[in-house]
Amino acid sequence: MKAKPRFFKAVIGTLLLSGAVQASAADQTILNTSYDIARELFATYNPTFEKHWLEKTGKTIEIKQSHAGSSKQANAIMNGLQADVVTFNQVTDVQVLHDKGKMIPADWKKEFPNASSPYYSTTAFLVRKGNPKNIQSWGDLARKDVALVFPNPKTSGNGRYTYLAAFGYAQNTFGKNNETKIDEFLSTFLKNVSVFDTGGRGATTTFVERGIGDVLITFESEVNNIRNQYGADKYEVVVPKTSILAEFPVAVVAKNAKKHGTEEVSHEYLNYLYSEASQRLLAGFNYRIHNDVVKAEFADKFPEVTLLTVEEIAGGWPKATKEIFKNGGKLDQLQRR
Repeated sequence: MKAKPRFFKAVIGTLLLSGAVQASAADQTILNTSYDIARELFATYNPTFEKHWLEKTGKTIEIKQSHAGSSKQANAIMNGLQADVVTFNQVTDVQVLHDKGKMIPADWKKEFPNASSPYYSTTAFLVRKGNPKNIQSWGDLARKDVALVFPNPKTSGNGRYTYLAAFGYAQNTFGKNNETKIDEFLSTFLKNVSVFDTGGRGATTTFVERGIGDVLITFESEVNNIRNQYGADKYEVVVPKTSILAEFPVAVVAKNAKKHGTEEVSHEYLNYLYSEASQRLLAGFNYRIHNDVVKAEFADKFPEVTLLTVEEIAGGWPKATKEIFKNGGKLDQLQRR
């Protein structure tokens, strides 16, 4: 049976409360610091891991959660948040923990399979029922009659993926050397944004609860979860034929885990995400997964998409950060036009 996503505060409050009661006398405690739209995913995953760990070791474990934009979370860890593991949505937010904090090893990508990315997604669109603006591709998002909602690329990895996906579309459409046409498209695309929320969940609230915008742009997993939650009679999902590969990297925060004596359980917590049972749970939350058996089970759920990598679009995350997203970079320049 496919796992079904659960949403929002009442459900999560109940889950977290019950987990805290059961784990009050746990043998160990770890803190998973994650991105802001992963609350429901890990509220569901954590009890399955607790059971696995008990069966494997005979020990109990309490798993605490922290959620916000992944860049904000990385900064919080470097400023003292005692995370044992991170489950982020952007490679640079993990890498900075080594580059600036020396809190993880330089070869952290080799610690787990698939460059330490147990699942992945892409960027897709949520439109209102009937798709009244007939949104089919990234090109439609630069029309004058279309209002957009997505997270701010300055504060959200989700938002950076959105910008880069639009950038990749423009490169494919106009040619990588046609900077004028690319800039014109991206400038119009950015001007069509009605609200720049700080994170993915804020953007969802703006679009769904406040009723702002014609298109919500976020991870494919999130748009499908929203449609499942609020009803197929209200929303439709559009997955463009070309989009971006959005990896979800994980790492043990070695410096903290060593201090806490949680290195073994922290490693297993992330490694268990690759198990067949966990991959099935992830697919149930509309994330794309690597396990071939589970992938075949969910084949009809994920349309074929040409997934461009950040390396193909922008030369990799370090270059994108330096040239596009830093203060005064390309993003700021286009927004001033």
